[in-house]
Amino acid sequence: MRINKQHPGLRKLAWVAALMLLVVLSGCGSQTTSTTGSSGSDTTKLAVVVGGPHPYFAPMPGATKDAQTGFHISQATYRVPTAFTLNDENQAIESLASQGYNAFAIYPDDANGSNATIAELKAKGISVAEIGACTKQPSLAAFCLATDVSQAAYDATKNLIQAMGGKGKIVHLTGQLIDPNTTLREQAVQKAVAETNGAVQLVQTIADIDSPGPADTAVHNLLAAQGNTITGIVATAYNPAVAAAKALTDAQNTHIKLIGIDTDPIVIKAIQEGYAAGTMEQNPYGQAYIAAYALDLIVSHGCKIKAGAPFQIDSGTTLIDKSNVGNYVAASQTVTQQIQQSFKSKYLSC
Repeated sequence: MRINKQHPGLRKLAWVAALMLLVVLSGCGSQTTSTTGSSGSDTTKLAVVVGGPHPYFAPMPGATKDAQTGFHISQATYRVPTAFTLNDENQAIESLASQGYNAFAIYPDDANGSNATIAELKAKGISVAEIGACTKQPSLAAFCLATDVSQAAYDATKNLIQAMGGKGKIVHLTGQLIDPNTTLREQAVQKAVAETNGAVQLVQTIADIDSPGPADTAVHNLLAAQGNTITGIVATAYNPAVAAAKALTDAQNTHIKLIGIDTDPIVIKAIQEGYAAGTMEQNPYGQAYIAAYALDLIVSHGCKIKAGAPFQIDSGTTLIDKSNVGNYVAASQTVTQQIQQSFKSKYLSC
């Protein structure tokens, strides 16, 4: 996932109480959550560093703690830079490295610039994985665990078409045009529509709206102009999904079917009340949890990435709809467990 941060490139867990706490924490500015384990043989000091304050990352501090407990990691910390800038993220990383952290799971703030930071860490003998988004190749990170954005957008559109009964007119709401992921999402939506042989028409793609204000305005204008003629909306960026879910709920509109992305409470509520057909959950919990597992194997157990293993590894997506919205946390946890349990045999040589 590439999040809009107002510059090029960017916008559970079984315990409900823990989830609520994570959501509150993610809205804070600079944030650190640190814990120390009791394993005497493990030498991993793990740092999970995300791009900046954003609700997408809300499950990650809990995932970090769960991974430390589950895999007996010596020490683990979760850090949120004050702002979505490469400089702020680098400062957080440099501070943690100076404290002896030797394994980093990083959401890269810059597809190019973050590679220099990763190279500096590697030069110090520090292991690095990328989570949530990938830098441009070549990279010295061990791997990147992130959403296959093309597959997720394709699946979202196929699910929307099914919810519409296989025919109708749809609009695609997406992120920043300068973000390479936006192009991949647009192509995936177009592919799914083309497979209907004209039964479904993509009448408009609205991009550059992955922040609250522009997303709200775009959805308001869309519904005012075409609300009576379109039959579906696929939103492949966080804020457009929230804006569309809110607008359809406020209007009590069940005619227009919506498939969104991520699990903002507004989107989940819209699914529960029948104003959204579903949303694609991108598994941020699993991104942090699985990366922690793999990094611990590399640092403390001598594992290495297998020759020929792919750099980008799909962290999995789950369709949340009326059938599983009441227990969507468990649904995403199942995906996480499946990937984690096969990760070592697929990608590592130990």
